[in-house]
Amino acid sequence: MATKLYPDAKTALEGLLRDGMTICSGGFGLCGIPERLIDALREAGVSGLTVVSNNAGIDNEGLGKLLRTRQIRKMISSYVGENKEFERQYLAGEIEVEFCPQGTLAERCRAGGAGIPGFYTKTGVGTAVAEGKETKIFDDQEYLLERGIFADISIIKGWKADESGNLVFRKTARNFNQPMATAARVCIAEVEEIVPSGTLDPDSVHLPGIYVKRLVLGGPYEKKVESRTVRRREVE
Repeated sequence: MATKLYPDAKTALEGLLRDGMTICSGGFGLCGIPERLIDALREAGVSGLTVVSNNAGIDNEGLGKLLRTRQIRKMISSYVGENKEFERQYLAGEIEVEFCPQGTLAERCRAGGAGIPGFYTKTGVGTAVAEGKETKIFDDQEYLLERGIFADISIIKGWKADESGNLVFRKTARNFNQPMATAARVCIAEVEEIVPSGTLDPDSVHLPGIYVKRLVLGGPYEKKVESRTVRRREVE
């Protein structure tokens, strides 16, 4: 069997990139984001991208790097509040944005990965989210039709993997990485540690290796915080 291991993020993306493609990018805030793969996308210069992500990073971090270089044409996201450049581009009409409730976004990716083209949900009924969408009544309740998402590639970040691509995520970093891994033709994963096949406890595997086509060791990483909040020490 051909190896899934690649020496670096640039090599792991070779032959997969083209202008105008759709990319699912895992992570939650700056937690569990595929930093090395995002950097490789920036260096590749691919443009006109549609990016599906919980958020757009912050200025000059995460997907914010691709916003700064104007490589993203459209974002499908649930939260964009920490990125001033994103706000500027959106208000100036320079980027298309599809806002999607967070749970709905996760389910759209899960559905796409499961081969489900659409599903009905009550979330967003009666709000701007419902504009232009088909609705249907079930048991006297109105539901929206949401489309499943299936991208050209997904880029995700894991904590630990074996050489077969079986992945373990760590805590909050599991958010969105797992469903997005399945919601694309090719999944590329960067991880903090790679161990020999058979080393991981099967009951601890969060994502089976069958979904991971390419694997790269991305560490070491520097833990970054979106917005640091502190309080004064109480005076005795």
